[in-house]
Amino acid sequence: RHGAVKNEDTFKTSPFHLDLWFYFTLQNWVLDFGRPIAMIILPLEWFPLNKPSAGDYFHMAYNVITPFLLLKLIERSPKTLPRSMVYVSIIMFVMGASIHLVGDSVNHRLIFSGYQHHLSVRENPIIKNLKPETLIDSFELLYYYDEYLGHSMWYIPFFLILFIYFTGCFTPVEEESRMPVAALLLMGPSSLYYWYLVTEGQIFILYIFTFFAMMALVMHQKRKGLVLDSNGLFLFYSFIITLVLIALWVVWLWNDKILRKKYPGVIYIPEPWAFYTLHMNNFHAAKESL
Repeated sequence: RHGAVKNEDTFKTSPFHLDLWFYFTLQNWVLDFGRPIAMIILPLEWFPLNKPSAGDYFHMAYNVITPFLLLKLIERSPKTLPRSMVYVSIIMFVMGASIHLVGDSVNHRLIFSGYQHHLSVRENPIIKNLKPETLIDSFELLYYYDEYLGHSMWYIPFFLILFIYFTGCFTPVEEESRMPVAALLLMGPSSLYYWYLVTEGQIFILYIFTFFAMMALVMHQKRKGLVLDSNGLFLFYSFIITLVLIALWVVWLWNDKILRKKYPGVIYIPEPWAFYTLHMNNFHAAKESL
């Protein structure tokens, strides 16, 4: 039965999924983190502003490859997981990532016209002088689809699938609660990508609730004499390192008055691209003027 947990597979364990975790890390860095970089560094004449950029094609590939890898990860779980929830999550993930593709494509192309990510939509010099003023509302709607609706429909299913998989990563055998060297080597790049995902996606609340749910599950299973297997440890430790990186990022930019203005409130976690357009763009401009 779909969604049922079989008694016979409750204590099955699986070896470390080196291939899947490696593919995850590689495609995350290349197709997600690398897409805005590819858009900026490749010659503009190759990808005119009224056509999809190289980053958009990266995003399209990400939208196809990532759901496939998530499904393969679920298939390798030693437990039979709730497949209906997984399938609905995958569908929502693809919808959200596709919405984000459109909004992010336009927003990143605006950089070439002087758009500054560290400012709000209405505060941007190229936006606030638009006539009629109702055009500004349209750009704010685009920003909403990109940063709020798209991110929510993209990241909530993504973290839900990871947590569902995590629930099956427990074993009663202490010897199987060890990570191979390959897992240790992948943990750094994986954690750094999750840092980028949380900060750029502005999804700290979602991330921290997922992490707390993982911690609660680990403590609950420990009382039953179960420990995390190598795949569970890899995922759990990656989230721990991510939290440390986020804390260091916030401390570093704690006194940045401009970013503080864009990210008011109790939770202050600036986006890396806002930092780039604020500080690195100015650095490059000053360098070119010398």
